[in-house]
Amino acid sequence: MSSRSNLLHLNRFFVVLLAFVILYGCKTKTSTEQTTEQAIPLVNSPAFNADSAYYFIQKQVDFGPRVPNTAAHRQCGDYLVSTLKKYGLEVTEQQFIATTYDDKKLNARNIIGSFNPKATKRILLTSHWDSRPFADQDSARKDQPVLAANDGASGVGILLEIARSLAAASTKPDIGVDIIFFDAEDWGNSEVAKDKFSGYCLGSQHWAANKHISGYTAYFGIPLDMVGAKGATFLKEGYSVALAEGVVKTVWDIAAQLGYNAYFIDQNGAAITDDHVPVNEVAKIPMIDIIHTNPENASNTFFKDWHTTHDTMENIDPKTLKAVGQTVLQVLFQEAQPEVM
Repeated sequence: MSSRSNLLHLNRFFVVLLAFVILYGCKTKTSTEQTTEQAIPLVNSPAFNADSAYYFIQKQVDFGPRVPNTAAHRQCGDYLVSTLKKYGLEVTEQQFIATTYDDKKLNARNIIGSFNPKATKRILLTSHWDSRPFADQDSARKDQPVLAANDGASGVGILLEIARSLAAASTKPDIGVDIIFFDAEDWGNSEVAKDKFSGYCLGSQHWAANKHISGYTAYFGIPLDMVGAKGATFLKEGYSVALAEGVVKTVWDIAAQLGYNAYFIDQNGAAITDDHVPVNEVAKIPMIDIIHTNPENASNTFFKDWHTTHDTMENIDPKTLKAVGQTVLQVLFQEAQPEVM
């Protein structure tokens, strides 16, 4: 082949290469534009009141540790029931006897509040309301009960504020919302592996096998666990991604659109055995977990005062409550929109 022929072929090669680069650049731009265009428009939703959620957390903590079989536990449960009723939710108390890993019998109750109970499309929101009976991660007071401001009360506080927001909304979302406060979640021991739950999640296991309404189902569910600490981070929990990846994407995308990327981290995390597992596996409801996990500290998976006597109101940050509460409230109002065919 002559040198001129080589040059001609070389010129043609660069022309084709240039055309490819231009075409690829156009396609990349178009793809980016389409991604922006396909972002779900956020509908109007009520502003989540973080100060009110903080108040609801403080009210629980004021009872003292809500350990099953104690007066504080019973009194706090009565408060939760009356508060849900005050905001117009239909309340069911599911009484049951829970047997702990160390064979103690607990007088337990799951508390269910239903907003718009006749609606066919339902969303399930949960948190556990009991306190851990012993601070096993505490360096000095391992036998003391945990006050549980973050690990328990924070999720309950956010859900009570969501209940209040739904009741006060000028335009009610056209869906049903069931708020369940699971009991006897935190009386477990990971070193005693009688089953994969190791004594945890007794309330959610009971409800999943004995739902408060025969045949009850929900479009999807979200439990809130440890959702109030300063600088909290929520990774995409492992079981949630495996069992309800679409719900994870919806929630994290909405959090990002609301500007809460610093809390809802776009990163897969460890699989955590929590209340969503029996709801997925037994009740067959796709459920994800919003739970505080650390992205870069495998030795300290959760927040620093987890399962210690230092889990007090000093842990709670209204900014974190706002990020989680507003995201979940937005999810509810997005789901109330009619589907476009």
